[in-house]
Amino acid sequence: MREVKFSSRLSVLSMGVAAVLWSQGSQAASAAAVEDMPSTTLQTITVTANRSVRDSVQADSVYIDDYTPAAQASHLNDFLDVVPGVTVGGTSSINQRIRVRGLDDTNLKVTIDGARQEGALFYHMGDVTIDPDLLKAAKVSVGNNSVTLGNDALGGAVAFETVDAADLLKPGQKIGAKLHAGYASNNDELLTSATVYAAPTDNIDLLAYYGKRDANSGEDGEGRELFEDSEGENILLKAGAYIADDHRVGASFSRTDKEGIFPFRPDFPSLTDDPIPQKVNRDTYTLDYNFNPSSSLVDVDVDIYKTETEISRDNKPKISPGYDWNAKVKTTGAKVENTSVVDTATGRHKLIAGAEHYKKESDMSRDNQSQGSDSAKNTSVYLEDQWQMGKFSLTPGVRYDRYESPEYVAGGKTYDNVVGALAASYEIAPSTQVFASYTQLFNGPDLGQATFNSNGDGIYVNNDLKPEEGYNSEVGVATTLRGLTIADDALQLSAKYFKSNIENFQQFMRTGNRPGREGLDCETGAIGGDCQGIYNSAEDYEIKGVELAADYSTRNFGMGLSYSRARSEGSETGNSIPSVSGGSADSGDRYMVNLNYEPSDVVGLGWRSTYVASITDNNGDTKPNYDVHDVYMNYSPRQLEGVKATVGVYNLFDETYASHSSRYNAIKDESTDFDMGRNIKASLTYQF
Repeated sequence: MREVKFSSRLSVLSMGVAAVLWSQGSQAASAAAVEDMPSTTLQTITVTANRSVRDSVQADSVYIDDYTPAAQASHLNDFLDVVPGVTVGGTSSINQRIRVRGLDDTNLKVTIDGARQEGALFYHMGDVTIDPDLLKAAKVSVGNNSVTLGNDALGGAVAFETVDAADLLKPGQKIGAKLHAGYASNNDELLTSATVYAAPTDNIDLLAYYGKRDANSGEDGEGRELFEDSEGENILLKAGAYIADDHRVGASFSRTDKEGIFPFRPDFPSLTDDPIPQKVNRDTYTLDYNFNPSSSLVDVDVDIYKTETEISRDNKPKISPGYDWNAKVKTTGAKVENTSVVDTATGRHKLIAGAEHYKKESDMSRDNQSQGSDSAKNTSVYLEDQWQMGKFSLTPGVRYDRYESPEYVAGGKTYDNVVGALAASYEIAPSTQVFASYTQLFNGPDLGQATFNSNGDGIYVNNDLKPEEGYNSEVGVATTLRGLTIADDALQLSAKYFKSNIENFQQFMRTGNRPGREGLDCETGAIGGDCQGIYNSAEDYEIKGVELAADYSTRNFGMGLSYSRARSEGSETGNSIPSVSGGSADSGDRYMVNLNYEPSDVVGLGWRSTYVASITDNNGDTKPNYDVHDVYMNYSPRQLEGVKATVGVYNLFDETYASHSSRYNAIKDESTDFDMGRNIKASLTYQF
């Protein structure tokens, strides 16, 4: 089904959990109203035919053009943090680390235009390589609440979508272009991009994008240098065609390339180690096909993809001998899914049946000589039934996975696994619903970090490694109130409590003869030895918390509030889940306030405030609190059609802080990944 987007002036903190009620103005809902249940995005209401209640109440989205901090973003943390439960760590553009309820992106299903971004490259750098200027939307499943997400999604999913020609073409327009330029003062970042798009016939659409983003070193609130001297290049090519009335085929290629001088360890941007030349590159190829005839029983989507992410360190001259290498991860896969809508005497069934197969491979080389490689494969089938019975909906689901593990992680062992899920919602009063869900989790042993590939040399291969298993459960309530002060206002309220349990949590142990790097015995796998490898934690972990949101909106004014909290705890020690970037994966309680006001169609004003409370882990280490404010303004002069100027001041009061999802060292500031201080951004867009 095609997705229709309606622009709205909702404030940026509205949650998907509330907007499912948007169109339910009365109990006498027609069949069409049952089909078109809208969900809030942040400033956009998205209506998808036959969208389920559960889809809406447990997902959230950011549409880039509708949210100024996203439109001016150079890093994912400029906008993804607005989704309750989501944080993004890292300051460098090559160190973007997404977390959902404390679980990092190695435990999330991350996709770009449907292509999985699998594997881990280097623990001092992020594994998600995407420039925000390529994006039109980022859709987040906060928590795994559906069998359709698949394995490798313990914490949920983040789906990035790049821009399409249809998003830019005006009604009746055959060809157009968009020119964009932006500047950021803190690190003298300069962005320039051009997009050309066309619909030469009624059934063909084309798009070509090219952009450059160059940056120098920035500084934190205390003036510490955050070292970077880089040049970035981004390419996006897309083509699509409707064949007859029932078929749609499309193809795309996207590239993000970042090259320059970066810190030896990019998550230590202020460390005095000599910086070295590095390059990060991602290429993603996709083919997609949709068959949607007049029959409600057939709506087939097929996706075929290949994506490869590579880190290269030329390191010439030999600033740091022994640390020049090339590491890459490649994922190829295909997914077929059909959606059927069946009306029966007991209600409407939306049946989603699918199959997916993908292979992920990693390789490490020095001086063009391979040092080691490994691979893993997964094949799965799933079925979900979204059953709507008036005010009540019930969604059971089942999934089967066959996972072939990496040879040098778990000996190539094959895991066969079946998981189930059950979700329900009920409209207890007009525009008020309660909902609950329970989803079993499965995650086979992942690839080891590509930089440590050695074909088993110095590696403990754990033939007894167990898959990560557990469950995610949620309960919540959402309501929409209208006409509180004026006729066209709305207040959306939502509250959600969640609890997840993870068994056999997998951890990587390095050698190094110091705390946290005790190594593993090369024969038994016991902690303490001369080998590296992956092992199962001796304790289970429980993650629980709440996510609250309130959003008041009128025709030209919006005010949003949100609160999110997530805490993990080990069953034996009480420690939180460990982080690959050191310390605890937990973040302090997050409070966000957003105001936006559009006095006319020419000017838009916005203010965002984020307060994160301090948090102390079980070992007594404290991440301090911080309070950050951003202000921004848009101006679209009537005399210059298609022109939009934007200026924003981010971190207005020059706060010195580090995101709780970034590397943090309570003793040594140089080993902390501090965020940028005050940053003034200006951008100009011309679309014609």
